[in-house]
Parts: sequence; structure tokens; C-alpha cells
Amino acid sequence: MDLFWQVASWQQNKDGASRPAPDAPQSDRRYESRIGGGYGRLLAVFAAAFVGFLIILPAIASRNAIQDMIFIFYMLALAQYWNLLAGYAGLVSVGQQAFVGLGAYLLFALTIFIDLDPILAIILAGAFAGLCAVPTAFVVFRLRGAYFAIGTWVVAEVYRLVLAQFKSLGGGTGTSLPPSVTNGVFGIDWVKSVFELRTPAARDIVTYWIALALVVGTVFAVYWILRSRRGLALAAIRDSETAAESVGIDNFRTKFWVYVFAAVGTGMVGALIYLQKARISPDAAFSVLDWTAYVIFIVVIGGIGTIEGPIIGVIIFYLMQTYLSSYGTWYLILLGALAIVIMLFAPKGIWGYVSDRWGLVLFPVRRTLKVTTPEYSHKPVQ
Repeated sequence: MDLFWQVASWQQNKDGASRPAPDAPQSDRRYESRIGGGYGRLLAVFAAAFVGFLIILPAIASRNAIQDMIFIFYMLALAQYWNLLAGYAGLVSVGQQAFVGLGAYLLFALTIFIDLDPILAIILAGAFAGLCAVPTAFVVFRLRGAYFAIGTWVVAEVYRLVLAQFKSLGGGTGTSLPPSVTNGVFGIDWVKSVFELRTPAARDIVTYWIALALVVGTVFAVYWILRSRRGLALAAIRDSETAAESVGIDNFRTKFWVYVFAAVGTGMVGALIYLQKARISPDAAFSVLDWTAYVIFIVVIGGIGTIEGPIIGVIIFYLMQTYLSSYGTWYLILLGALAIVIMLFAPKGIWGYVSDRWGLVLFPVRRTLKVTTPEYSHKPVQ
């Protein structure tokens, strides 16, 4: 059954199922839309247990392992936001580094000039990135396809040049966070007393927990969106904007809110990244390679248009960066070669291939139409 028929004919129930609209033809009332399978509760229990394990991990893991996990968490969060834009809304942005940089710079400004707690500054940094995404959207949404991708990159460069003019934040060379900021994050004193650690190690644990909260919140929010009516609208727009508009979807409004939502999340992640690094410069904060190219690589090899794909992709990227980055140029060549091989032989990415081959789904967001009347119950429609 066509995706756009679902958008036009059904209303969402509270339990995740859908029912025909009151004015739908009687012949259509034998279908209903369902999301997920019978193992949803089991997966939820497993996910909760895994998150619980990650929460207590600092008690048994080394400091190097904690720092590596922080890297995995924030790269995964960035990948999920980019995947939401490109994989579900069809917005292939090459300028998401704009919101990483904006969030990071606001964190520096708030913590240095008004002595705000860094955790609160991370939240405000996300709000600031979302505000900046509003005028940005009105500019780049006038473009389509490759022009949209290039347009987002150009806007990111404009933001980089603007931030480089602020001498109070280091200008073109950048600046560093004072120790009073990095050591004054809420919770560090408590971690020091409980784990009997020095300040730098305690700071890493607090940063780890913040990164964990961000990535778990990101995955949950993306999953919730994709299972909602807005997720169905996003899929319709991705497949065909003209057809989506013909069944009553406001294309601009739908793309606008998801673009702003991704900017808010990306801004908070950017603030967290540079809270950990404690030093910022325009070239680093607005780096297309670090915060967009690598993110695209993660999503493409893992599986675009799936929540599971970026998880697989970030693990592969971490392993390659850990064990191959010392080879210099060859490291980048191997990254490119892997991406090409995946795109040629598994266009849907590694997880897409696994899912198609064995029918494995960890985060069910795909809707299935099922015939509910007795005379048609043997004919499920997908």
C-alpha cells in the first residue's frame, strides 16, 4: 500500500497503531498500520540494561577508555542528527559544522564572560544554534539537490569568518578555557570524593556522563520522531516532495522544524566537544572534515536511513582511526576505499545489508499494513 495513502487516509493512535480516517472509504477500513514486532519489550529491557552498564562503566574502566567512549558518543550523536536530515528528510547538508562551531563558541562566551556553569551553557548553546538555524533555513531551503548541499557549506564558511572577527574569543587563532571553567563543572567535586580521583580524571567522568546523556537522548528522540506522524511525513517528503504536498503535507514546515531540531542537538554536541578539548579556533570548530565529512562516512558505511546504521558506522570509524591513523595519507585513502566498496556492493550500508538479508531490526520504524477483516486476514500488505 502506498506511503502517501497512509499519510492522507490514517490518523495516529496513542498505541502506535493507525486507524482509517472517519471519511475513508468503507473498502479501506480493512487495513491498519502497525510499527515494530513482538520483541519490542525485550529490546527495551536490553537497551535499559546496556545504558545502565554504560552509566557505571567509569567505575571499572581506565581513563583512556573513558575518553574513547566520549569520542564515540559525540560522533554517534552527530551522525544521528545528520542521518535524520539526509536519510529521512532528504536534506543532504554539507554544512552541519556550522552548528558545531556556533554551539562551541557560545559555550566559550558564556563560561568565560559571565561565568555560567558549563552544563547550563551546553543547553543554551543548543538553543542558540537552533535560533541561528532559523534564518539559515530560509536561505538554504530555496536551493535543491547539490545546490542545497553546497549552500549549507557556504553558510558554514560565513559563520566561520564572522566568528573569526571576535577578538575577545581569540579571533582567527582561537582561545582556551581557563582552568576555573574546566574544573568548575557541576559534579566534579562529587566524583573526586566518591572515586578518589584527581581533577582531570574526575572531569573526564563528568564529561562522559554528559556525552552519554546526549547520545541516549538523541537516539530516543530520533526514534520517537520516526514513529510519529511527523516521521511518516518526513519519509513521504524524502520519496517525493510533489506527492507529499499533494496529500496535504506542508513540505517547508516539516523540513524546517527537523532542520532546526538537528541544529539544536548538533549545537549541544559541539559545545560538549569543545568543553572537553578546552581550546577552540574557527578552523577547528567549523572543520568540514572533522564534523561533516567523517559523519557522512559513518552514516554511509553503517546504513543511511536507519538508526542502527550510524551505531555500526561509528564503531568501524573508531577502530579505523585508532589503528590506522598513524599511517597518515594511507588512512584517508583506506577510508575512501571502504566507503566506495560499501556503496558499490551494499548501497544501503552494512546494517541495511544485514537487515535485508536476515530481517533483523533493532529500532522498528517502518510501517506495515495488515488486512484486518477475516476474509483478507491471510494477505498482509507491506
